[in-house]
Amino acid sequence: MEKLHIPVLLSRVLAGLNPKPGEFYLDLTAGFGGHARSILDVTQQFKGSVLIDRDEFATEYLKREFPSTLQIMNTDFYSAVLQLLQCGMTFDMILADFGVSSPQLDRTERGFSYQSDGPLDMRMDTRQKLTADDIVNHYGERELADILVTFGEEPKGRAKMLAREIVHHRPVKSTKELADIIISKSRYSRTHPAARVFQAIRIVVNGELDEIEKTLPLLPDLLNKDGRLAIITFHSLEDRLVKDYLKEASSFGEESKLEVINKKPIVADNEELIINPRARSAKLRLAKKRN
Repeated sequence: MEKLHIPVLLSRVLAGLNPKPGEFYLDLTAGFGGHARSILDVTQQFKGSVLIDRDEFATEYLKREFPSTLQIMNTDFYSAVLQLLQCGMTFDMILADFGVSSPQLDRTERGFSYQSDGPLDMRMDTRQKLTADDIVNHYGERELADILVTFGEEPKGRAKMLAREIVHHRPVKSTKELADIIISKSRYSRTHPAARVFQAIRIVVNGELDEIEKTLPLLPDLLNKDGRLAIITFHSLEDRLVKDYLKEASSFGEESKLEVINKKPIVADNEELIINPRARSAKLRLAKKRN
């Protein structure tokens, strides 16, 4: 298989999910199959396993690379989970990697990256109407500032200033133009000054947090006895949702749906960061179905 994407925390995911031959696997955000390939190489259980991604480019790639007996769904993972529950399907392992894939970042025409010049798009599903251009060029200044605070965790004063600058420079025609506006009003920092702004806009374009929040409570019902759940997040907003849900789902003693395996998130070690710097913000949380 062509390596389009280096899966983050792969060895930790394999250790946490502990796949065994014949087990059924569900990947909510399969991307380009990095995690899935390693897990399915162990299980060899293609029929009854499911890979989901709402990016058509990703699912077409998966269909070419995996056996036809493997079910591949081109939709958002919340809709897919509802369908799987209606069909009565269950799995021994579930993985959700909530990050943007490397091919999405690297393909300039997708508009995800602040380090290249592309259209203001940022849609994970190119069939949807809302794009980053709609937000950047048509949302009001106050609404833009609220987005930067809520989904980019920018300080209120800076968010208001950046929103004002964006509105002043309209029409903003590309990711580079947007990044340059932000850079011109920023001091040096360890992270790129546009990172939070791009994160905030991307989250709104794709409704990411709402989808996660709706999906998490449904996952225990998709797990078999002794089923394992692994979730990878890339920023504090995602991680807080996952942490709070797992804490609640495991807080009812014998009546709890899940048992949390690691109280503190697992992060990449230095060896992995040398190979894959994009893993630096990844956090892995693991849980197990209570019987």
